[in-house]
Amino acid sequence: MPWLYLSGLFARVWIPDAEEVWKSAELTKNYKHGDSTLHLTLEDGLHKLDDKTKNLPHLRNPDILVGENDLTALSYLHEPAVLHNLKVRFTDSKLIYTYCGIVLVAINPYENLPIYGSDIINAYSGQNMGDMDPHIFAVAEEAYKQMARDERNQSIIVSGESGAGKTVSAKYAMRYFATVSGAATEANVEEKVLASNPIMEAIGNAKTTRNDNSSRFGKYIEIGFDKRYRIIGANMRTYLLEKSRVVFQADEERNYHIFYQLCASSHLPEFKNLKLGSADDFHCTNQGRNPVIDGVDDAKEMCTTQHAFSLLGINELNQKGLFQVLAAILHLGNVEIKDRDSDSSIIPANNRHLTVFCELMGVTYQDMSHWLCHKKLKTAQETYIKPIPRLQASNARDALAKHIYAKVFNWIVDHVNKSLRATVKQHSFIGVLDIYGFETFEINSFEQFCINYANEKLQQQFNMHVFKLEQEEYLKEQIPWTLIDFYDNQPCINLIEAKMGVLDLLDEECKMPKGSDDSWAQKLYNTHLKTCSLFEKPRMSNKAFIIQHFADKVQYQCDGFLEKNKDTVNEEQINVLKASKLDLLVELFQDGEKVTSPTGTAPGGRTRLSVKPKEIRPGASSKEHKKTVGCQFRNSLAMLMETLNATTPHYVRCIKPNDLKFPFTFDPKRAVQQLRACGVLETIRISAAGFPSRWTYQEFFSRYRVLMKQKDVLSDRRLTCRNVLEKLVQDQDKYQFGKTKIFFRAGQVAYLEKLRADKLRKACVRIQKTIRCWLVRKKYLRKKHAAITIQRYTRGHQARCLVKYMRQTLAAITIQKFQRMCVQRKLYLQKQAAALVMQTILRAYMARQKYQGLLRNHKAVFIQKHVRGWLARQRYKRSLRAIVYLQCCIRRMKAKKELKKLKIEARSVEHFKKLNVGMENKIMQLQRKLDEQAKDNRVTSERLNCLETSHAVESEKLKVEVSKLKGIEEEAKNNANRVTSLLEELERLRKELTTTQKEKKTIEDWATKYRDEMEKMVAELKQQNGLLKTDKDDLNRMIKEQSQQMTEKMTRALAEETQQLESDLNEERSRYQNLLTEHLRLEERYDDLKEEITLSVDVTRGMDTSLTLKLQKRPHYYTILLQCYARQELDSENKKLKHDLTAMRQSLLGNAGAGAGAPGSPPYKVLMDQLNSSCEELEVRKEEVLILRSQLVSQKEAMQSPTADFHRLNEDGELWLVYEGLKETNRLLEGQMQQQRRSYDNEVEVLRGELQSVKEENNRQQQLLAQNLQLPPEARIEASLQHEITRLTNENLDLMEQLEKQDKTIRKLKKQLKVFSKKIGEMGAGQVETISPGQMVEETVRPVNIPRREKDFQGMLEYKKEDELKLVKNLILELKPRGVAVNLIPGLPAYILFMCLRHADYVNDDQKVRTLLTSTINSIKKILKKRGDDFETVSFWLSNTCRFLHCLKQYSGDESFMKHNTPKQNDHCLSNFDLAEYRQVLSDLAIQIYQQLIKCMENILQPMIVSGMLEHETIQGVSGVKPTGLRKRTSSIADEGTYTLETILRQLSAFHSTMCQHGTDPELIKQVRVRVCVCVCVHVSDPVCVHTRLRDRCETPQLLMDTKIIYPVTFPFNPSSLALETIQIPGSLNLAFLTRV
Repeated sequence: MPWLYLSGLFARVWIPDAEEVWKSAELTKNYKHGDSTLHLTLEDGLHKLDDKTKNLPHLRNPDILVGENDLTALSYLHEPAVLHNLKVRFTDSKLIYTYCGIVLVAINPYENLPIYGSDIINAYSGQNMGDMDPHIFAVAEEAYKQMARDERNQSIIVSGESGAGKTVSAKYAMRYFATVSGAATEANVEEKVLASNPIMEAIGNAKTTRNDNSSRFGKYIEIGFDKRYRIIGANMRTYLLEKSRVVFQADEERNYHIFYQLCASSHLPEFKNLKLGSADDFHCTNQGRNPVIDGVDDAKEMCTTQHAFSLLGINELNQKGLFQVLAAILHLGNVEIKDRDSDSSIIPANNRHLTVFCELMGVTYQDMSHWLCHKKLKTAQETYIKPIPRLQASNARDALAKHIYAKVFNWIVDHVNKSLRATVKQHSFIGVLDIYGFETFEINSFEQFCINYANEKLQQQFNMHVFKLEQEEYLKEQIPWTLIDFYDNQPCINLIEAKMGVLDLLDEECKMPKGSDDSWAQKLYNTHLKTCSLFEKPRMSNKAFIIQHFADKVQYQCDGFLEKNKDTVNEEQINVLKASKLDLLVELFQDGEKVTSPTGTAPGGRTRLSVKPKEIRPGASSKEHKKTVGCQFRNSLAMLMETLNATTPHYVRCIKPNDLKFPFTFDPKRAVQQLRACGVLETIRISAAGFPSRWTYQEFFSRYRVLMKQKDVLSDRRLTCRNVLEKLVQDQDKYQFGKTKIFFRAGQVAYLEKLRADKLRKACVRIQKTIRCWLVRKKYLRKKHAAITIQRYTRGHQARCLVKYMRQTLAAITIQKFQRMCVQRKLYLQKQAAALVMQTILRAYMARQKYQGLLRNHKAVFIQKHVRGWLARQRYKRSLRAIVYLQCCIRRMKAKKELKKLKIEARSVEHFKKLNVGMENKIMQLQRKLDEQAKDNRVTSERLNCLETSHAVESEKLKVEVSKLKGIEEEAKNNANRVTSLLEELERLRKELTTTQKEKKTIEDWATKYRDEMEKMVAELKQQNGLLKTDKDDLNRMIKEQSQQMTEKMTRALAEETQQLESDLNEERSRYQNLLTEHLRLEERYDDLKEEITLSVDVTRGMDTSLTLKLQKRPHYYTILLQCYARQELDSENKKLKHDLTAMRQSLLGNAGAGAGAPGSPPYKVLMDQLNSSCEELEVRKEEVLILRSQLVSQKEAMQSPTADFHRLNEDGELWLVYEGLKETNRLLEGQMQQQRRSYDNEVEVLRGELQSVKEENNRQQQLLAQNLQLPPEARIEASLQHEITRLTNENLDLMEQLEKQDKTIRKLKKQLKVFSKKIGEMGAGQVETISPGQMVEETVRPVNIPRREKDFQGMLEYKKEDELKLVKNLILELKPRGVAVNLIPGLPAYILFMCLRHADYVNDDQKVRTLLTSTINSIKKILKKRGDDFETVSFWLSNTCRFLHCLKQYSGDESFMKHNTPKQNDHCLSNFDLAEYRQVLSDLAIQIYQQLIKCMENILQPMIVSGMLEHETIQGVSGVKPTGLRKRTSSIADEGTYTLETILRQLSAFHSTMCQHGTDPELIKQVRVRVCVCVCVHVSDPVCVHTRLRDRCETPQLLMDTKIIYPVTFPFNPSSLALETIQIPGSLNLAFLTRV
């Protein structure tokens, strides 16, 4: 394509470079066919590049394609483009994963990235592979999805050289499966699968110069799944463990991690018996001279390894045995062997390390030291024991160490597989292959040969799979294509594994008695040097050979091939180990062990492939035992390929970006080398040979729409793309049209991008021209506008100056006038004040003189009174003392005489006897008196209790009487005698009360003496119990504090996050609702203006169209008769109800003398509310009667006009027949009326009974009120509320029963009315038939409705379009909330509107749906605007709007709203229209109504809050203290304009009960309650705080905070369990034009 090499197209190319591999350059001169040079511009200046070859350099891709996540999407597919794309993604975008067709290229970042968490796993779970960025999780998800979809086993092949990140990629893939699928049982299989990684890394990974955690073996892990695709088990196969690392490590390398972990943990007690030390002390671990890895703690890793062993079921005994064997290997490596002579060697006696080795292994020291330096030779007749030199002995020691480690490795793998074995039947599996990549070093030996051989096999399988997928893509899109030639490495594989191949010759040489590496090399030269082009011989060596692999040429050194292939160990050394006392060691070397896969045959019937060769039975031939390593590896590799071919493979190629392990550093040389080795470039070459660029038709149309003209764009995208491509690209071989995609050859996308860029460049020039013109014009207009503005402001300033001067002149005159007036008025006021002062002083002096005279007179009289009283008292006291003294002297003289007589009597014995007898009698008498006094005390206490109760009753009666006396204070003035007697009786009762209290006090004092002693004893016991409880509480408190601290930390963090999220949500919601409020306010303003305009134009809009329609629909004569009787019935019923209402009200007023039933009490208010609701119902009936009367009058007038027709009708006597029929009808109707009258009489009796029950209820309320007055205030309020709730619940149940009975009666009457109307219709039809056609009365006869049989309704209401205004008017505009809320079910208008809407949806009438919803919303807004200050109206329509919104959601058909529906309700869902937009409009309307409700409540509560709270808690100086001497009012009704806390509570209770009656959602009621509480707390949170703020504030108009804040509101979904087909429409709503469907 020489036309692409043009400088005008800004062509850029890639040229080879020694440092960067490929370098970018740009053409400076057009290239023509036949030119020998290309002129290029590099980064360092102008260079002239000689084109020595005919090949042109590679072209660069357009910038739009740079950084693509799939390399096959590049327009130019070649090595420099791939390398540059990977470099840009890795270094610039920090992206380590890139797709290359079906291959995932993963570059090791040498840094921990946060892209492997559980949230990332959840993000990739369930996604398609191309929907998200490249990731190892995407490959794992694709494998998991294909396994579940295709029911085919899958494989993930992870390859790459050491340090590229193979092990980590395989680990993350396994973690993805464990997280996504979970385990089928409770055995935590997924945890065991992940736990096997630390064990295998410890025993199979080591540090190399390229990688700190390099896997020195290959492994294939099969993860088993059941039929539900959950993990049930796993199985692991291993390949080619690098055993030589056990005894040899190169510089800067380490042995396997497990040895260093043991050395680092040697100080622990459980490892003391191993006698280990530092890793530097052992030959097997110190050869690399760098035993430490930066950032790795070997002791901590040892703990992780032990935990993994325990998790996988390896007990502590087996773990201890494993650690003993591994420690013994370290000690064996330190055993020193010395020369005895040139042909023999010896181990010094008492070698410390050999002694420890024998102790740990449980073998004898003599046998092991002997067979380390000798070997046994067997001939046909004899057996010889031959000493071996030191070099052979050292090799034998190392071979034994390697063999023991290999046995340990295999044993661990077997036990890991046993623990991961599936316990149930396996349905499918996903295999993860973590195998070494292609390796080439300076010295390559047997290990590199086997690794490269395995990579040849994998590359062949990869090429075949890629070619197959490419072919399937072309066949699927049905495009013609030719066979793509790709590199086939089968000759190289034949060179290695075919008959007489490298491995065959190696096994043959191993069987020779004197076979050597040199002789094997000569056989290779002789066999393959001339016959195979892939085999070469180095020029300077006879002990090496070269093989041309698919990635590169590799030179292998023949030294050591035979020894490594044989892998021989001294049998006598093995026999010594078999005789060990260590059970684990015996198990490792037992002859009959099974070396096949421990899982045996899979549950699904498929035989699992073996990893290790199967050993022979004892006594069999030794051929199987001596199978070479190469033969084992070839067999296991063949079985691996068989497994991979039976599965669907997925490829992950790991790339090592640099050798220095720097993070995000890209070395192009190393990257290119690995890309060539792993087959990525081969994949790209196969893709480039076909159609690498692929676009869907929609993507192509969207991208290159700018290249099309308007006439080229058709409705068929495929035809449009075909026409455009034929015009743009002439060579039709450059593209192909598939079924869903367009396929392009390499370079075509770049050509289309060039055409698109040219088109866009021209468009940009045109846009710039237009914009510059617009900017200049805009600048000119701005200058013009500025000049006009300056002129306008200048003229305005001059005018303002003139006006200012005129105002100042007028102000000066006014000031002079008022100043002179002020001076004169001041002089007058001074004179007036002086005269008043003089008068005041004179009058005050005269008053003081008079007062002082009266005071002196009063004081003199007072002094005389007290002096005379004192003198009289002194005379009385002197006389009293003299009399008392005389009495004392006389009584003393008589006492002395009595004392002498008693002394004489006391000396006689008989006196003592009498005295003792008298004392006994006195004691008995005193005991009886004591018992009698106890009985009297009990009787007295009982009498006291009775007196207390009677006193309480009497006090209550007295209070009632006092209140009555206060109420008739005016009458008491006329009856003074009666007042006096009442006061005396009151005084007597008070005296009785005082005496009773004194008696009670004496009895209580006597009882307290006995109570104190008991209380002391109880106090002592309580004190001891308290000490024990305190100790217990202290312990419990310490435990609770510790647990509480932990929980508080967690809850605090969770609460902070939750609070932050809630605050953000509330802020966003409040912001939206503020905007909605402003929008609604503007809508209301618009509606006001619109109504003003319409009122000015049309004045006759106020007519009642519903009444006109009713008059037009009932012209029939019989209908008029029925309406007459209905009117008479309604009149009589209204009279009876009014009479009963008057009687009930008079009886209530008659019983209102008691305090409980007085006006203003709660029971009285409840009854009055019920009576008011009944009055409203009567008013509704009255309006119906008026409507019927107007209809009758109008219809009678219409029928009286054609009088001539009656004369003509009576000519044949037909009128008499009609008259007889009417009389019969009247008789029937009179009978019906009498029957109804009897029923009405029965109803009157029922009402009287109810009236009697109301009276009884009133008496009971009075008793409850008297009982509540005895309770404390808190208990009184609670008891009254509980009683009120119970009473309202019972009343609601009674009302519901009455409503059901009335509905049944109405339905029965309707049926009877239909029957009578049918009879009348039949009678009228028979009479009309006898009339001749010329005598027919010209009038419209309305057909009689034929009653239908009852059927199952579908919950829909049908109406005509002309009845829509009537529906809205009767159901919204003229509906009274109180009557509906009391008598009907909550939300009935919403249900009726939704049932009408359901019918419109059922008939698929979009116009009817739209007009009904629009008129409903506008009518609700209109009624709220008209009666927005009425709390009941706003609450009623908030409840109905929310219910209508819930119905739209519940029956929308959305599964999220249908969870709680019944099957019948699911059948009622809307089927034709999606009303989501109207739901949003209704939600906004509900928010507006809610805000209006809050505003209405605040307007009602705001004047109550502050005064009510201040009245509740008295504050000095505010409102709590009244002037002394004034008596409080005794009326139960509060003063007008004052509010108390009880008033606020009653108002809040009224709000709550009203909203509950209207059926408002409980969650919405809770939000309203919270908002009202916030309002109350905002206005007054503490009366003292209010008083302080009222006294101290100076400037701030707010008390506490802004009360106008709009809080966000939510409307949680609240489905209704009410079935639509069961809803009955009452006749009081005037909705007879609705038809149930």
